[in-house]
Amino acid sequence: MNNPTPLLQVTNLRVNAAEREVVKGISFSLAPREVLAVVGESGSGKTLAMRSLIKLLPTGITSLADSLIFDGQDLQQLDQEQLRSLRGAGIGMVFQEPMTSLNPAMTIGRQLDEGLVLHTQLTERERRGKIIAMLERVGLTDAASLLGRFPHEFSGGMRQRVMIAAVMLLEPKLIIADEPTTALDVLVQHEVMELMLSLTAEKGSAVILISHDLSMVARYASRIMVMEQGELVEQNSSQRLLAAPQHPYTRRLLEALPVRQTAPDRQRLLTAESVIALTDVEINYSGHKRWFRPASVTKAVQGVSFNVRAGETVALVGASGSGKTTIGKLIAGMLKASSGTLAFRGHLVSNADKKLLATWRRECQMIQQDPFSSLDPRMFIAQILEEPLLLVDTMNRRAREQRVREVLDEVGLGEMFLTRYPHQLSGGQRQRVAIARAIIRHPAFIIADEPTSALDMTVQKQILQLLKRLQNHYGFACLFITHDLGAVEQVADRILVMEKGVLVESGWSDDVLDNPRHPYTQRLLRCLPILKPLDHGGYQLQQQPA
Repeated sequence: MNNPTPLLQVTNLRVNAAEREVVKGISFSLAPREVLAVVGESGSGKTLAMRSLIKLLPTGITSLADSLIFDGQDLQQLDQEQLRSLRGAGIGMVFQEPMTSLNPAMTIGRQLDEGLVLHTQLTERERRGKIIAMLERVGLTDAASLLGRFPHEFSGGMRQRVMIAAVMLLEPKLIIADEPTTALDVLVQHEVMELMLSLTAEKGSAVILISHDLSMVARYASRIMVMEQGELVEQNSSQRLLAAPQHPYTRRLLEALPVRQTAPDRQRLLTAESVIALTDVEINYSGHKRWFRPASVTKAVQGVSFNVRAGETVALVGASGSGKTTIGKLIAGMLKASSGTLAFRGHLVSNADKKLLATWRRECQMIQQDPFSSLDPRMFIAQILEEPLLLVDTMNRRAREQRVREVLDEVGLGEMFLTRYPHQLSGGQRQRVAIARAIIRHPAFIIADEPTSALDMTVQKQILQLLKRLQNHYGFACLFITHDLGAVEQVADRILVMEKGVLVESGWSDDVLDNPRHPYTQRLLRCLPILKPLDHGGYQLQQQPA
């Protein structure tokens, strides 16, 4: 049987930035209806290469290819007017962060209507009907009422569904999806991917899926391209590439996949000191008060009880909106409980005197999800790390500087970083600085709120290993808040599973991961793509139970 004529044929594509070649002559083809994954770490050039197809490149970055043929036409010969006609109608793009790609000043209805006005001859009534039908198709209920809402009124998963609806409305022949599920929890990630690929199958579209998550692309892509520092180092069918990776970089990416830690010493942990304990905690949010109507109350957390012992890592797992970050904020003192108690080393924090409160604030530190927004952009790394030490009366300037150097070394960064600003660091380096700031005063308890959600798999593995090593050294207790079950099995001793503000399951990590009891936990694990190591060194996608 003859191979179909490629929908897309790329030959020797180069992308240059400031006289530096960042994509180095890559060539590939894409068949109609095919799903092609482009994987690699941040900075590998995968996004720039794919955006160059439709000339959506930042100022100062240029691209050139020996040939760039899409659906029989040479993309390099198109003028700006022809490119505008092609974007959306011929090649659509689902961007990584819908909040930054959707216009915050325009309603969803107007934004979805824009593409139809530009590329179709439909009447206003026909366009509205098509928009509502597509929003319902992507799983948004009561779609007509959503048209007048703004992007900030939607959750992350809902915004991503809106982005998919905007792209699919024009029925393009090719969709480029750039990290479409990076910041989404495992349930929403599964729903979004299944939705996007079912819609593309219906319309006969091909898909280029840009990602750093090999487990996820193994489930959905028929072929994988691996990029490293601008070079295409390997490409093959998904099954063959995973079963027998040829390039050392591909093998390194696969080696960064989650590996379950050895079972903890349960007896030691059970006899360790309880650092924090929550008992029957409820957290309610009051809505807006209206004329002649009482304010509505949202129960974010309902009757949650658990403790975390010294030297122990407890993972708090759940989908977005389950209440896990709310609990983290309560423990850190950012919120107050509506009822229930929080105890630190056996003493109730709610009834504590000033001395105990000061001790608790010093002993409880938090590693934020996004270190770029939590690190002061106007301060050097040395100043950021020294700031918590300014409150230590017994430390002079020389002692503070020595401690800053010590902690930088402990997190794998050298003295060269002392005089750098946060924007001069990579994502992984910034997260190391955030960890250094959290441990610099030897705290008893650390809250790690999604500390690896936006990092590449290789960097994620490094950060998780660093956290575990530092915990073994300092002995702090850790509440690890995440939706990433792969990260959980690498670091957690116990797992707590939350659904809609309720703690539905808890237990030792091995017990919960291998024999989940609650239907919600079972559903979470079913949605998690897992690559199983083979005896000869490759990997195979593990089939999930129905």
